[in-house]
Amino acid sequence: MERFFKLKENGTTVSTEIAAGLTTFFTMAYIIAINPGLLSQTGMEWGAVFLATIIASIIGTLVMGLVANVPYAQAPGMGLNAFFVYTVCFGLGFTWQQALSMVFICGVLNIIITVTKLRKSIIKSIPVTLQNAISGGIGLFVAYIGLLNVGIISFDSGVPALATLNQPAFWLFLIGLVLAIVLLVLNVKGAILISIIVTSLIGIPMGVTTMAESVSFSEACAALPTTFCAIFTSAGIPSLFTDMAKLPLVLITIFSFSISDTFDTIGTFIGTGRRSGIFSEEDEKAMESGSGFKSKMDKALFADATATSIGAILGTSNTTTYVESASGIAAGGRTGLTSVVVAICFAVSAFLATFVSAIPYAATAPALVVVGIMMTSSFKEVDWSEFSEAVPAFFASIFMALCYSISYGIAFGFISYCLVKICKKEAKDIHPILWVVTILFILNFILLTFI
Repeated sequence: MERFFKLKENGTTVSTEIAAGLTTFFTMAYIIAINPGLLSQTGMEWGAVFLATIIASIIGTLVMGLVANVPYAQAPGMGLNAFFVYTVCFGLGFTWQQALSMVFICGVLNIIITVTKLRKSIIKSIPVTLQNAISGGIGLFVAYIGLLNVGIISFDSGVPALATLNQPAFWLFLIGLVLAIVLLVLNVKGAILISIIVTSLIGIPMGVTTMAESVSFSEACAALPTTFCAIFTSAGIPSLFTDMAKLPLVLITIFSFSISDTFDTIGTFIGTGRRSGIFSEEDEKAMESGSGFKSKMDKALFADATATSIGAILGTSNTTTYVESASGIAAGGRTGLTSVVVAICFAVSAFLATFVSAIPYAATAPALVVVGIMMTSSFKEVDWSEFSEAVPAFFASIFMALCYSISYGIAFGFISYCLVKICKKEAKDIHPILWVVTILFILNFILLTFI
């Protein structure tokens, strides 16, 4: 194990990696129940999506851990699954088989742009200031996810406001947040995982931690054939190209899937990998050296790209690298052993769904908030006194949280960066790839107004 994962070289231990894996899993375990509930609205069977979600997460996360040796977990992405249901199926009128087919094609495109090193080139073209802003912005985004998950930010009046603290879940969240902060200030090992477990236990007498209803494992297995390989039936990929009048809409939808998936992943890797040392300078030099998948970043990008297509074959929306992986990294996870632990937890959860889904948002939200606090330290690297640097940094970071999307934050950061450079007559300093990507983002926003 030491030789395979290079634990000492990465400054970690087996116990630390296990604790990090458990931390990551518990902060993202909500997807096991939420994804089936969301996708089943399109007519897909709940049990089939439940099992597809778990299997896709296991495969994607194992590839990330065993091939790339990095502590990231993968699962069907929130936001992308909502786009799948409400925009693609409900809004545009595509069937769920057709939507899965477009996700599969999106995954194939991501594999192509990864193998051709395009995704890697995009990462290398991002200015250092924006990289630090993205890292800090993801901190805001992660903390915001925690606050929204527990519902302590209310939109009942039409504007965001602090919810009235009249529910046990809110008080449990505050208890968990105080506990997490105290443990971290005291440098207690495994502080984040401890806070999740203790808060969940405290939630039992409060009535917040309860067993959720779920289908049995055997029922899920019986339902899986309804979605497995559905994209290869006549209702899947072939049906996308029977009506040439809808072909432009199909291509636009695939493009929207792809650009969101690509930049969510890039943002997560930049935001969490650089500062923690997971993607080191030596790794970056290997990444620049030429052919072959020699670096961790190369392998991690490939693992992420393949996961989307695998998930679509199984029967779920875009499988992507989870920003909640930041919680495990904050707990000390540095190698693929963390990912392997997450994958094992997903496997176990297939049989213990009622227990896993019992962990309330109120117990995991504090972990996301404190991780977000730690990640915002990257903002200190931005020269906020220089307005031309502050503008793109501000928009990149703030729009991640406000739009609930890493890719939208990156988009606004790129657009404002190019605008500032043009105004300063420094357009020649903008990397050609950054120009192309910025134009694609603008095109994506324009196209989204018509679908």
